[in-house]
Amino acid sequence: MFEENIERYLKATRIPLRLSCITPTGWPMALSLWYLYEDELLYCATRRQADVVKYLRHEPRCAFEIAGDLPPYCGVRGQGQARLDEALGPSVLKQLLERYLGDTNQKLKERLLAQQANEIAIIIKPLKLFTWDYSSRMEETGYGYGPKTCP
Repeated sequence: MFEENIERYLKATRIPLRLSCITPTGWPMALSLWYLYEDELLYCATRRQADVVKYLRHEPRCAFEIAGDLPPYCGVRGQGQARLDEALGPSVLKQLLERYLGDTNQKLKERLLAQQANEIAIIIKPLKLFTWDYSSRMEETGYGYGPKTCP
């Protein structure tokens, strides 16, 4: 069971997940994907032809990070095992669009939904998790923060 503060952070944070995987040539590759968190799993969606699908088929071990680029510097990172699910692709895409776009950017939403049959779900089971929170250090710099959002 994840700690409550980690679950709260993963559910509340709406920034892309950075995914790192190993390519068939042995080199690491990092990319950003929208994610959603449910039942201790991270769900992403992408086109079936995307390079990341080939990479994860070759090597399902991966690493990930969910952290903003601006203060307060905090986040969750970890190592996990990815699996691909073609049947869940369209459903995960719809959930991601709702989570990240809501009622905004209808043109992008419609364009992505028009291709939903071509989507595949990436399901990451975290095996190790690490958190960090430098917000207390940042308070000294004069950055004003609202409610605590760090894990």
